[in-house]
Amino acid sequence: MMLLKDEAAELCGRAQNGDFAAASELIALFYQRIFAYLRRLCPNEEDAADLTQRTFSKAWSSLGSFAGRSSFSTWLHGIAYHVYLDWRRSANPAQAQSEEWWRSRAADEPGPDEDAAAREAAEQLYAWVEQLEDGQKQVVHLHYYGDLSLSETAEALGIATSTVKYRLREALEVLRNKAARGTLATERRRL
Repeated sequence: MMLLKDEAAELCGRAQNGDFAAASELIALFYQRIFAYLRRLCPNEEDAADLTQRTFSKAWSSLGSFAGRSSFSTWLHGIAYHVYLDWRRSANPAQAQSEEWWRSRAADEPGPDEDAAAREAAEQLYAWVEQLEDGQKQVVHLHYYGDLSLSETAEALGIATSTVKYRLREALEVLRNKAARGTLATERRRL
């Protein structure tokens, strides 16, 4: 992770000075992470790809204003978050997701039969995360799915780190309660 931050800072400096090769390397470093973050929020890959392109377009047009007060990754995730919010306000996509949409969130690698239960649990967890209040959902997406630190998550969302911690605690409590109720229901069905 530190190597990525150092490499991104060096590439960012070069890109700010007009080095197109450095800009291309930044895209290569961060494209998949930004796409994965937006893919979890969007109903399909096409929308996620479009929003990823918009994110990088906005990033390049404002690259000169990047002052390095945060990591490049945090700055870029913040742009992606705001691009998503703008799109969501204008497009008003449906909140409910199909079963096929949830299945596409599972691991790409085929696994043995034991993985079926894990995949089902992951689908359920993703479904529960999507039911969270928007502020809680955003911190879960950035911190856990996007692998941002608490402070990077706070900076990307423009909120205090303490607010991120509070929202994560609330989200985890809601998810634990849902999981406990789900486990009890499964046990009752077996009896």
